[in-house]
Amino acid sequence: MKDISSLRIVFMGTPEFAVASLDALAKAGCQIVGVVTAPDKPAGRGMKLTETAVKQYATANGLPVLQPAKLKDPAFIEDLRLLKADLQIVVAFRMLPEIVWNMPPMGSINLHGSLLPQYRGAAPINWAVINGETITGVTTFKLKHEIDTGDILLQESFPIEENETAGEVHDRMKMIGARLLVKTIQGIAEGSLEEKPQGFIDKEKNEPIVLRHAPKIFTETCRINFNQPVANVHNLVRGLSPFPGAFTMLNHKTLKIYRTEKIQKIHDQTPGSYETDGKSFFQFACTDGFLLVKELQLEGKKKMGVLDFLRGYRFE
Repeated sequence: MKDISSLRIVFMGTPEFAVASLDALAKAGCQIVGVVTAPDKPAGRGMKLTETAVKQYATANGLPVLQPAKLKDPAFIEDLRLLKADLQIVVAFRMLPEIVWNMPPMGSINLHGSLLPQYRGAAPINWAVINGETITGVTTFKLKHEIDTGDILLQESFPIEENETAGEVHDRMKMIGARLLVKTIQGIAEGSLEEKPQGFIDKEKNEPIVLRHAPKIFTETCRINFNQPVANVHNLVRGLSPFPGAFTMLNHKTLKIYRTEKIQKIHDQTPGSYETDGKSFFQFACTDGFLLVKELQLEGKKKMGVLDFLRGYRFE
């Protein structure tokens, strides 16, 4: 049995989501011997080199940083070896080659934003909301060859509210996931955790579960099709909010929609047509109701509430 501070840990992550986990591990007394993150990239109008959120945190807290362009680069592999990690933690990072994930004697642990085996893939939060799930969660598991297939260590579920956006789920999930990760490392250090293969049988119904996947989001995923139930369109909007944003066209300009309410109502309007009084409401017809727009962004304009938009926009 070991203390959590006795394990030499290398942390791998890039976006803000991963910072919550790195911070929680550091505050729990973990010995972070190195942080691996993506190289600095040009961003913004001036295309200035910008550091990842994880690098900014690591630098501010005096943690050594590695930023390999290629994860099979022999120089990076040697630098990683010299850190003599007992364990690697991976949160919102790239796919690792076996030479990397299999290096530490205790293996590599991944934090994934779903209740595996559901929503394996790049965008689990988005797809859970798009598909209208009412419950999601986080999973810690051991990495192996196939993506998101390793043995489960711990899981924790939590509800998704009816009008909650993917961004709001993300912000809650990063904190819940960070706590679960600390609990996982404590269990590993104490030797009290049992690895369990991912299950594919619904124990209550005693039948195979239907797997839902979480592939990368593409532009075509974001295009709104109003010729379907309003609940589906509402879920697409909130599942893509705040990024990359669901969109339609309004008078030949791209209109991104970030927040909506659904109105179930029998009507004879053509799906995709809109109604507005020009002052207080703006809605699109779906097959069984209307999508009431609350927050939007017209091409060339900033994001705004619908009342501000209606005050300044002239409909053709």
